Amino acid sequence: MALATASIDFSALEANLARVKALAPQSKVMAVLKANAYGHGLVKIAQRLAAADAFAVARIEEALALRTGGITKPIVLLEGFFKASDIEIMLANNFQTIVHDEYQLEALEKAHLSGQIKVWLKVDTGMHRLGIEPRQFEHFYQRLKQCDNVCADVQLMTHFACADDATNTYNNKQLTTFMTLVKGKEEALCLANSAAIINYPQSHGQWVRPGLMMYGVSPVQGQVSADIGLIPVMSLRSEVIAVRKVRQGEPVGYGGNWQADKDTQLAVVAIGYGDGYPRHAGNGTPVLINGVRYPLVGRVSMDMITVDIGADNQNVKVGDDAVMWGVHLPIEEIAECADTIPYELLCNITPRVSYEYLG
Repeated sequence: MALATASIDFSALEANLARVKALAPQSKVMAVLKANAYGHGLVKIAQRLAAADAFAVARIEEALALRTGGITKPIVLLEGFFKASDIEIMLANNFQTIVHDEYQLEALEKAHLSGQIKVWLKVDTGMHRLGIEPRQFEHFYQRLKQCDNVCADVQLMTHFACADDATNTYNNKQLTTFMTLVKGKEEALCLANSAAIINYPQSHGQWVRPGLMMYGVSPVQGQVSADIGLIPVMSLRSEVIAVRKVRQGEPVGYGGNWQADKDTQLAVVAIGYGDGYPRHAGNGTPVLINGVRYPLVGRVSMDMITVDIGADNQNVKVGDDAVMWGVHLPIEEIAECADTIPYELLCNITPRVSYEYLG
């Protein structure tokens, strides 16, 4: 078994989904499973989200993997389809699609289908990534309503750019733009991602689409999971494979960018950027060994990190458990130490890491 292990706690996952439902009690839940369920395991996570109303992925390959894994709930393609030939696949597998540009609209209009596809029309209210412009909304909406290949209830969606910051007035601008456009429309609305579920309850439409928060990570600036009633689903850990002494003044690791300021001991842990641990985690990044925090020192290498455990430590030995992030060591803190975001850490777990599923 690989030393580096990602432990996935199903009970935490289910508790986080319950938290979503408590925050948005009037909304259905579209659970976001893209990027291998944020690094947690696509099919296994979906199988434990029985209380979700639908799933969302980024690519059709992810949707097909869910169907192959026995998932029968509705699946929404958040980026829509990229080729006209995908339309038949969507129909055959009962996938729902975003429509965000003219190419997709025309492809649906020209297709010869034996049934209809459920469509979500995505409006760009200020993210400037995917979505039709607000001035195009009524034109697209009417064409979709008149398209024989599209289900009559064209559902409506947008995406917030700054929802993680509750003080950013741009969020209210986006919300106002969207709600003005859809006024009088009877179809279901979906605006709120994880951050908006927490920060903007006024954006809870008929659907919410939680991603990061379902995995027990805070989507809100300046907060960790415990602050908002979430439980980390993943614990990434490995083992101590060596304990060695280092004298005052000796450099450690590639480039010698850390030098011991006094005699000390280092615990060498079998994990590195080859497993997905962030290479740019700086000196002082916390690592839990036997439940005690110690600082990472020296550069992260492909297969190992070094941790300063102190000169007189008799409690750390080869084979001891070392946790990189988890319930007692917030991934939000590790991301800050590595000058990145928790999303990247979760999605960067490599195939070399062994997965175990608990509960």
